[in-house]
Amino acid sequence: MSGNTEKLIGLAEEVAEKVLRSTKRLLPPVARLCLTSTFLEDGVMLCLRWEEQRSYMQSVWGCGALISGAVFLILLIGQLVCSALVLCRKWVCWACTGLLASLMLQLIVYQLMFEMFFLMRTLAVGGGLLLLMAEVHTQSRSMFAGVPSVAEGGPRQYMQLGGRVLLVLMFLTLLHFTVTSAFSVVQDAVGTALMVLVAVGLKTRLAALTLVLWLCVVNLLENPFWMVDELDFLQDFMRFNFFQTLSVIGGLLLLITLGPGGVSLDQHKKRW
Repeated sequence: MSGNTEKLIGLAEEVAEKVLRSTKRLLPPVARLCLTSTFLEDGVMLCLRWEEQRSYMQSVWGCGALISGAVFLILLIGQLVCSALVLCRKWVCWACTGLLASLMLQLIVYQLMFEMFFLMRTLAVGGGLLLLMAEVHTQSRSMFAGVPSVAEGGPRQYMQLGGRVLLVLMFLTLLHFTVTSAFSVVQDAVGTALMVLVAVGLKTRLAALTLVLWLCVVNLLENPFWMVDELDFLQDFMRFNFFQTLSVIGGLLLLITLGPGGVSLDQHKKRW
């Protein structure tokens, strides 16, 4: 049975490798677009609901119009400008730092620091940004296994480690950990196994590609905000989840292109 399993995994890795090689020029820009999508969407929504957002902050924090306006102006400009810089590949590290700061500011403004569902999803998006910063530190143009590249040392390997660990937090919000059906048990077991593989950096590209496919299906099924009336509060919640999930997909695509990094079992196996 173990031999059959190894053959199946090997076949899956070969298929995944072929797919990745055929799309290696497309993956990085698609990954960056997906990763910045939640920031672009939030910036656009701030423009459309400016007064509503200012009123919310004034009522919750008891601050004046000047302070609330300044905070949301920082969020608006920071998210749109930094996202544009990432997409144009200009000053990417500074842009990622600005986007990370905007994530932290949003947690504070909307008082989500202790809401575990939102906190874990926000940290997962932050993991994608860490991987994007790691991409900047990459000195070789090689992106796939089997091609010589620079040593996996320096701060890059720790950015990749942090990015991997933070990305899997997203999937903790998708698991149920309750026995409601045989399918839910299988989903939780497979999801947990894939999360562990990504976190420790074992069979990383195959596991990350599987998680991308899983997230795409879940996102379309659970967050079709375009099918909900715009006056329904549920649309805001579903849209938020949709674009944050899309950003995590972008982070996983970056993980696929970059690989797990030096602090991983995949890299350790190469030295055996």
